[in-house]
Amino acid sequence: MGAMDPDAPGSSAGLEAALHGARALVLADLTATGVADAEVVSLVEEAVSQRRWWVEQWPDGAAFVSGLVAQDVKDALLERMGRWPLCPRCADPHALDVEPELGPDPHWVCESLGEAVAPVGGLSTALGGPR
Repeated sequence: MGAMDPDAPGSSAGLEAALHGARALVLADLTATGVADAEVVSLVEEAVSQRRWWVEQWPDGAAFVSGLVAQDVKDALLERMGRWPLCPRCADPHALDVEPELGPDPHWVCESLGEAVAPVGGLSTALGGPR
């Protein structure tokens, strides 16, 4: 067997890269929606910390961690401040969902319209911000 690529998804560096990537994507969405205060950033850090154990147990799940962290933060925010993120396409205020629930390439989805609004980390574009 050859040496493992340090940047491979199952390597320690690969797992850390996936966790840091998830953190950056969720922080970008929180910033785009104007809720990235210190308390909310702490929720992101807690979600990443909890998912670190999960991804260490299942390294093949590294590609799924962004969606899981987004869902964890969404759930934590529901308890503290209400629904997040709100759908920018519908007049009635409702939260977007993360899909797939456990899969790569997670998106924020409007269930009412049945369509993806933005990839996780891309809400600023959906809200009319810079690309």
